[in-house]
Amino acid sequence: MLAIGRALMQSPKLLILDEPSLGLAPLLVQQVRDIIVDVNKRSGVSILLIEQNANMALSIADYGYIMETGKIVMDGDPKKLLKDEDVQEFYLGLHGEGGERKSFADVKHYKRRKRWLS
Repeated sequence: MLAIGRALMQSPKLLILDEPSLGLAPLLVQQVRDIIVDVNKRSGVSILLIEQNANMALSIADYGYIMETGKIVMDGDPKKLLKDEDVQEFYLGLHGEGGERKSFADVKHYKRRKRWLS
C-alpha cells in the first residue's frame, strides 16, 4: 500500500502493479483490491494489473488477458473469461456445470498445453 501511495505522489497516467496481493492474507487482498478500484475511480489513473489471483484481477478488470508460458492464450471481457470453462478449471480450481471445487492434482496440465499452445 505504501508503494502505491508513493507512486501516486508522482501523478502518473499509468500505474503498473505486479502481484500486489502476493503473500497477503485474504482480508488484506480484499483491501488491496478495494484500493486499486478506488485509485482508478478517484484519480482516473489507468492501472495495468499483473496478478495470479485470477478471480480478484478479473473481478475488477475492464479487459483481461490470460498468459501461459509468456504467451497470451486468451483475452477479452473479464466476465466472459471468468465464465470460460478452461479459466475456471485451470485458474479458479472449479470444474463442471455446478462449478464444484477441484483438487489441483486433478487438473490435467497436459490438456491445457495441448488446448492453448498448439
